[in-house]
Formats: sequence, C-alpha cells, structure tokens
Amino acid sequence: MKLAVVGGGSTYTPELIDGFARLRDELPLTEIALVDPDRSRLELVAGLSRRMLARAGHGAKVVATTSVQEGVEGAQAVLFQLRVGGQAARNVDETLPTQCGCVGQETTGAGGLAKALRTVPVVLGLAEKVRRHAPEAWIVDFTNPVGIVTRALLDAGHRAIGLCNVAIGFQRRFAGHLGVEPSRVSLGHVGLNHLTWERSVAVDGVDVLPQLLAEHGRAIADDIGLPLELVTRLGVVPSYYLRYFYAHDLVVEEQRAKPSRAAEVAAMEAELLKLYADPAVDTKPALLEKRGGAFYSEAAVALIASLLGDRGDTQVVNVRNAGTLPFLPDEAVIEVPAVVGSAGAAPLPVPAVEPLYAGLIANVSAYESLALEAAVQGGADRVRNALLAHPLIGQEAVAGELTRLLLEANRAHLPWVVSA
Repeated sequence: MKLAVVGGGSTYTPELIDGFARLRDELPLTEIALVDPDRSRLELVAGLSRRMLARAGHGAKVVATTSVQEGVEGAQAVLFQLRVGGQAARNVDETLPTQCGCVGQETTGAGGLAKALRTVPVVLGLAEKVRRHAPEAWIVDFTNPVGIVTRALLDAGHRAIGLCNVAIGFQRRFAGHLGVEPSRVSLGHVGLNHLTWERSVAVDGVDVLPQLLAEHGRAIADDIGLPLELVTRLGVVPSYYLRYFYAHDLVVEEQRAKPSRAAEVAAMEAELLKLYADPAVDTKPALLEKRGGAFYSEAAVALIASLLGDRGDTQVVNVRNAGTLPFLPDEAVIEVPAVVGSAGAAPLPVPAVEPLYAGLIANVSAYESLALEAAVQGGADRVRNALLAHPLIGQEAVAGELTRLLLEANRAHLPWVVSA
C-alpha cells in the first residue's frame, strides 16, 4: 500500500512516521512518498523517516521527491499538509490583523482568510495532479484552514475528506481524566473546523460530561484558556479556538505584548532540522511535542485505514453538511462524527444545536463561503466582503483597511492582486 504526503518536508512528518511505525497492523504501508519543493528540508526529513522505520523494524520504503506526479502515482491515499509561504507568511497572518485591533491567528479571522487566499489555488492545482495520476486515491486534507480547503476540494469534485486533531486531542485528554481507554470515549462534537463544542462525552455510550466537568473542570478550562465559570455555565467544552471569540479583546492584548507563535515555531523548526540532520537520531525528538499536532498521526492512520479498509467506524471529520445541521446549506462543510468506509464519510445525526452555538456556526459558515469565493475567483471586493462577514471583524472601515494590508502583504502569492 502506497501513501503520498504532499508537504512531506514539514517538520510534522516524523510525527506521522512515528504513527505509521506504531500502527503498522492497522495501516500496512509498503511505500511512503514524501513530496516537497524544498529539496534540502525534504532530504533531512526523509533521512530521519528512514531511520525511524528501520529502528522500528518497519519495511516500508521512503521515497523523497520534488515531483508531485512521481509522488502520487500509484498511491491509494494522498495526505495534504502544506503551508504556502511558510512561517514568514504565517507571521504576517498573526501580526498584521492586530494592527487593526483584530485577532491575529493563522486559521481564524483575517489571518485565516489570508491563508485561504494563498492556499486554496495551490491545493486545487495539486489535487488535479492527483486526479490525473492517482484517480482512485483519497485525498486527506490536514492543510489549514481545513474547512475552507476541504470545501474547495469537494466543490471541484475530488475524493477528499478534511481532518483535524482537535477532536482526537479532546478524546485522549478526557480519557486520561476519566482513567479509561480512549477507544471507550466518544464525543458529541459539533461545529465547523476550529469552531466546535463538545456537547457530550460518552463512555461506553453513557454521557459523563457533567461528571467530567464537576471533577476536572478546572484542568479543562485551563487547557482551553477560558474561565471555569464560563465552561461550567455552558455545560459544554468549547475548543481552544473559541477563545478568539469569547475573549477577543484580551487575546489581542496578549498577542500585541509577545512574539507571534510563528516566530516561536520558526525557531523550533530550525532546532528540529538540526536534530533531523543528525544520523544518530532515529526516534521522534521530544521537541516535536511542542511543535503542535498532537495525535495527528493516530487520527490520520485511523481515517486512511477506514477509507481503504471499509471499516465503517465513527470518526470526527470534515464533510459536507448534507442536511445534518438544518440551519446551514447542504454544500457547507462541517466537523462532526461520521461513519467512515470505502465510500467516504457519512455524518451521523446531530441533536438540535442550541441558538448560542448555531448562530455563530451559521455566521462563520457564511464567511467561509465568501472566503472560498474570494480564494477561487480573486478580487479585492470579494476579500472585503468576506472580512465584513466575519464576526471577529464586521466593521466596514476595519474590513477595508485589512483588505488593503492583507493583499499588499500577500502580493507575491496572489497574481490577481496586480489588477485588483
């Protein structure tokens, strides 16, 4: 079984390789193709990947290539994990919006829109190559903003599913609090990518969320960066990304007072690449845990194994709404539990969503539609409309200034800006 990783030169990749090695019985890979335009990074990551697999006694061949055609040809699954513009562009996404009093974050708000503008056209171009050279392959998208990118892929007719590690992260942490195996824990996870709430936490089918909050509420609140009083009053667990909405002004103040996360990650990546270059290193470095993407490999293995093995199990993924949330269009992409098999992912029924959450979901989903339109068709007016629709922006003067700043900062990645 061949798997291709587009963006294989990412410092995330050893996390994936570690999972492939540990979970070989679940996903018996014979070839892993790492595809990346950055040859120097690619060789370092591929070298460590080979050493890790050898140490684990895994026989899969690792191929490193800058050719998308070579990488995806014959693959049964293709994982997208790319970052257009690298950490430099991310740094702009995280710092420029704060100049206008808005949250600076790479997937949420104005920064998320900038990333979508750069990313969607590139991903669609790559997906066309997958369609030509591996027409039966599933595309698993881990590239942010996952909801918008997945919608772009589905609208273009690709066999694609979006994946995020938020849900599996909650599952693992909740299992730890409760002292049970993660496989016994299922989540009432609902919303959009990076805009979700856990409305139930079931152990062997029995909802224990009230008990979980009563006994571990403080740790959970600290983990998501929100007040315990809010979490207790809501009776649900918002994802960490809801902090950008529920504590917007506080977050902006914090962001203005310290270096961006992009700057921290860039420094971390430099250290990681030094470690990857050491021929004596043949395990996933401990520093990688601070890079982000916890449980990324487990989520990816489980999803790919179910798509290729028709397991029919339940996983939280990004899929078409298709009536699941009646207040959203059918074509919207949502993040909910779904039954995954060889035909794809079918979302499970979701209990009626309370107005407190449904209103915000509908607002951000409308923004995502406008953001995708701007990413595919270009145009300063489309960008401005998307910013105006976003609940974290929503003011005409701010949307106008952000449009000007974002387009200027991303001119190198957006050919249409010249005529915008």
